Amino acid sequence: MKISTKGLYALRMMVDLAEQEPGSVISLKEISDRQNISKKYLEQIVPMLTVAGFLITNRGNRGGYSLARPADAYTVGDILRATEGGLAPISCLDCAENPCERCDTCETLYIWEGLQDVINQYVDGITLADVVERSRRKEKESV
Repeated sequence: MKISTKGLYALRMMVDLAEQEPGSVISLKEISDRQNISKKYLEQIVPMLTVAGFLITNRGNRGGYSLARPADAYTVGDILRATEGGLAPISCLDCAENPCERCDTCETLYIWEGLQDVINQYVDGITLADVVERSRRKEKESV
């Protein structure tokens, strides 16, 4: 399993929004400038996050984006799954029911299931609020 730039940038975008005042409407240009991510690339990521119900979109002259829920309501796992599709280490674990004809006799399946459990527990145990809090603590320590 390898997280693509789509997943990395989506997470950075969501963290950026979480760092702003709750309810603030932030333009993609502002996020693009702060995160050093192409605005065009962010435009490809926004629909995935919007469909997942993570963003509120405000159109118009003062348009932009804000989080649909408080930062502690989003996990890193939620965001990565919305953009990456899944976090399974092997393809036969991508579905709720394993489609592999060998799954009943596979000697190594338990390894991949265990790895998937560890990955999910880790990324589902970190919220956007956690990331923002850690970042703010590090900033204070460096001053």
